[in-house]
Amino acid sequence: MLKAKILFVGPSESGKSVLANFLSESTEGISSYVPTQGVRFETCWPALMKDSHGVVIVFNPELPSHLKEIEMWYSCFVQQQQLLDSQCLLIAHHKPGSAGDTENLSLASPLNKLKLIHSSLEEDPEDVCMEFVKYFKSIINLLNESRDREEMSIIT
Repeated sequence: MLKAKILFVGPSESGKSVLANFLSESTEGISSYVPTQGVRFETCWPALMKDSHGVVIVFNPELPSHLKEIEMWYSCFVQQQQLLDSQCLLIAHHKPGSAGDTENLSLASPLNKLKLIHSSLEEDPEDVCMEFVKYFKSIINLLNESRDREEMSIIT
């Protein structure tokens, strides 16, 4: 059976746990903020990154500090692991009751080359789920291609 390891990273209180729980169909912690302890310590990052196949960077588009901080997350979790840009997904997570006037988000290079989706679990939860499934399928395709190449190298 093929398994894929996808990391959800980003600034604190950006909605990582809420999105991960929603996408995994878990209802734990969706209604209230509960800090997730495991990722608070940078010394743990190398262990978390090991053997990961994709990175989802979640941020609150209404906070200018988050727009700057996601560049660091991209550098640490995508570039340092030498992942392809296609293995990264940016999610601009809109919290309940937010203004939501951030559709025309301008991101610095190289972030502007990444797939960006806007998520609002209040307004369009199905769209978020559909976009994540598309992203996940692309990761699975990459894994299958890599496995096929590895098998062919063994045969030849």
